[in-house]
Amino acid sequence: MKTKRELWTSLPWKKLQRDLFRLQKRVYKAVSVGDKRKAKYLQKLILKSLAARYLAIRQVTQLNAGKKTAGVDGKASLTFEERFSLSQELKENANTWVHKKLRIVPIPKKDGTLRMLKVPNIADRAWQCRAKYALYPLARCNFPR
Repeated sequence: MKTKRELWTSLPWKKLQRDLFRLQKRVYKAVSVGDKRKAKYLQKLILKSLAARYLAIRQVTQLNAGKKTAGVDGKASLTFEERFSLSQELKENANTWVHKKLRIVPIPKKDGTLRMLKVPNIADRAWQCRAKYALYPLARCNFPR
């Protein structure tokens, strides 16, 4: 029997990227021809897709530069079991996601004032990344309004 680590590392990442890109391409084409209803349907499909979930979790836990930055929950990184449970949580709360509180970190600026950096927790970052995957094709095309 495979461990959670082996299961996570053996996921078909290239296939998941292709599946997500194919859905994004369909959104782009629907918006380009002016079919906003189909584009909205496809965006909901992206939000619910397995590929978007796993890729978003991978992005925020392994690839991003701020992957070791802890949110308000104090978690800076996730174990493989926690990644799969986060995927399940994102699946169950796809349409009813509520953001948790933000951790506020004061950062000094050159002029002596402070800038407040607000850091979400890992689950919120994964949800935001998934929403970005659904919205990205709209930003890439100039659709008629």
